[in-house]
Amino acid sequence: DNSLRCYDAATDDIGKLVVARPAPAANLARPHIVPPVYEMAAQRAQTHWAHSAAHGPQDGAAKPPFVPLSSGGLAARSWGPNPTDRLGHMRIARFAGDDDPRFGVIGDDNGVPTIAVLNGDPLYAGLNLSGQKIPLADVRLLAPVIPRSKVVCVGKNYVKHAAEMGGEVPAEPLIFLKPNTSVIGPGEPIFYPTQSSNVHFEGELAVVIGRICRDISAEDAAKVIFGYTVANDVTARDLQEKDGQWTRAKGFDTFCPLGPWIETDFDPSDVAVTTRLGDEVKQDGRTSDMVFTVPDIVEYVSSFMTLLPGDVILTGTPEGVGPMEVGDEVSVTIEGIGTLTNSVVSRD
Repeated sequence: DNSLRCYDAATDDIGKLVVARPAPAANLARPHIVPPVYEMAAQRAQTHWAHSAAHGPQDGAAKPPFVPLSSGGLAARSWGPNPTDRLGHMRIARFAGDDDPRFGVIGDDNGVPTIAVLNGDPLYAGLNLSGQKIPLADVRLLAPVIPRSKVVCVGKNYVKHAAEMGGEVPAEPLIFLKPNTSVIGPGEPIFYPTQSSNVHFEGELAVVIGRICRDISAEDAAKVIFGYTVANDVTARDLQEKDGQWTRAKGFDTFCPLGPWIETDFDPSDVAVTTRLGDEVKQDGRTSDMVFTVPDIVEYVSSFMTLLPGDVILTGTPEGVGPMEVGDEVSVTIEGIGTLTNSVVSRD
């Protein structure tokens, strides 16, 4: 049949992911998505917290353990009858303390920036609060997601950047991949490879995919997006020109910093993208200048490859890219998300 069987280890359920193939029926429904398990967990939590807010804690029940940074208090999810509704506003981080990496929700606890620890990876285990809270100052933030399969990137998606690279904007999104081994987190060093003498920064908005999906329309793109984060598409420019294709130039270990967290409720249509080298602003663009919007990109990429939970899409960089040297500190800021900062060190 016109479907692919997909196993969801988080729920032990078998779901169907429809794959677009020629079919006699003209009205063949567009394929969709294996619903993520976090929806069920968050819905249970939202029901409990809503009842507590209206009536006080149930007998024997703990009070909501955490209030994230949002204007309405804890909004685990803006729930509706449709299981594909978006997550409510929260910042999800991956962090390390004295033990293995964990996930949590960043917020405020009596004026102290705090992480409410989650049980497991929210992409797979759901939004399951453990009840433990840790001051943000006591942890080290890591890359908020480690892609299970791929980092998908869009080249020349800003007209002025295409011009500064000596080319024109392509008629369709120009897609390339970075390996997941290139991902690092905030504060981690970017290693300057010995093979290159011209390594550049490229500040970008990054999209984190939340569901297994294929052939998603632009109109439905928001349904498969878990959230957004900040990225630096580090590039060995001399190797890019030498090789004629971009795998080596874009794929070195540490060439994909991500962070500092994932913003789940975010409008990517018109926000500032700023890159600073030290204290000097090098890139100052807006996502409204993208040639292909986030929904356009999700539609295009999913038309030829299956996207998996945790896959990351880098959406392109504005004009102003330039070289970094050993000893430099580079910071990429996305308005409404935060700032990702990394230093450049020699690999020797």
